[in-house]
Amino acid sequence: GMLYRNAAVGDLVSDQQFDSFEMTLEWKLGEKGNSGIFWWANEGTAVIYENAPEMQVLDNVGHRDGLSPLTSAGALYGLSPAAAMLAKPLGEWNTVRIMTHGGRVEIWFNGVKTADANFDSKELKDKIAATKFKQWPTFGKSRRGHIGLQEHESPVWYRNIKIREIK
Repeated sequence: GMLYRNAAVGDLVSDQQFDSFEMTLEWKLGEKGNSGIFWWANEGTAVIYENAPEMQVLDNVGHRDGLSPLTSAGALYGLSPAAAMLAKPLGEWNTVRIMTHGGRVEIWFNGVKTADANFDSKELKDKIAATKFKQWPTFGKSRRGHIGLQEHESPVWYRNIKIREIK
């Protein structure tokens, strides 16, 4: 599907919805940059991060979120950590592969698997209940939705975006 700019918040959101898919892309950031890649997003909340899971896109050195592996580049934001050293130096392209099937999500960041999570599992539901996500009842509940690239008031570049549906 084509990407369009969501005027309300500036995020880029796919017109098509996906359930089970494989997505690959590359990203790079400006200094102190912060963005994110979302999936299973819907229009049911004011902002995308209140319902859709996110893979963090971040300048780990220049942004405070880089201090925690749970919010570093490549992490399944707040739920599955990524080592800060996985990110390429600022201005270089990072590679991402995200696969979903049912409630399962796998993330590879610069060739390293940083998440293998099942949103239908008791383990992950308990983890979500212990985070800020608990205040948003629809967070991580959808198994089909839009893919979003977050606008977060800092320069970010995405290229070679490929999405393949898995039957």
